[in-house]
Amino acid sequence: MQTVQLISEDQPITVGKILCIGQNYAAHAKEMNSTAPTLPVFFMKPTTALIPDGGSIEIPSISRDVHHEVEMTVLIGKGGKNIPQETALQHVAGYGIGLDMTMRDVQSEAKKKGQPWTLAKGFDTSAPISSFVPASSIPDPQGMSIELLVNGDRRQQSSTANMIHPVDRLVAYISQFFTLERGDIIFTGTPEGVAQVKSGDVLLATLSQGDGMKAVSLAVRVK
Repeated sequence: MQTVQLISEDQPITVGKILCIGQNYAAHAKEMNSTAPTLPVFFMKPTTALIPDGGSIEIPSISRDVHHEVEMTVLIGKGGKNIPQETALQHVAGYGIGLDMTMRDVQSEAKKKGQPWTLAKGFDTSAPISSFVPASSIPDPQGMSIELLVNGDRRQQSSTANMIHPVDRLVAYISQFFTLERGDIIFTGTPEGVAQVKSGDVLLATLSQGDGMKAVSLAVRVK
């Protein structure tokens, strides 16, 4: 059983589904030689992919090209089905920062064969995740800054304002097909700048308010 911490609560929250949005930033879609999707595209990771702040990413022996993808994460606090977009943010308990680690070579081979991406995206330790700040402390989830440093060098930086599909739309859309429950987590997509990681790399991801004040951070190491 995997849990995450909402900073405003004493008890950890048991994680349910992990839903990840693909190509939700136009610049990232472009760098992947893809066209940004009209509707949200999402896939899932198992809860065993999660590791906390201070954890270690283990690169599977089948891959020689694991990439980092920094993303704002959304913790569902109140479940629902067919949630209206205008009330969708009322279902969010908190916001955090996470990494969607991807075996790019394995994913590319799966794409060529028309196979699922599950192995490339869902391997153990592929979802480092921070604690969550209460949604009440984030006036506008589309006004946040996300950043990733690798060994102190900036690799990715963007604003959640650049999301193609904002958080309220993602919650509403997903809930048409999957009933959302307390403890579900949404990875909201990565901006441009994804790149390979290597053994010994230290990754520092940060979610900040529009005024530059840090909301939450995540530090992990590649074994």
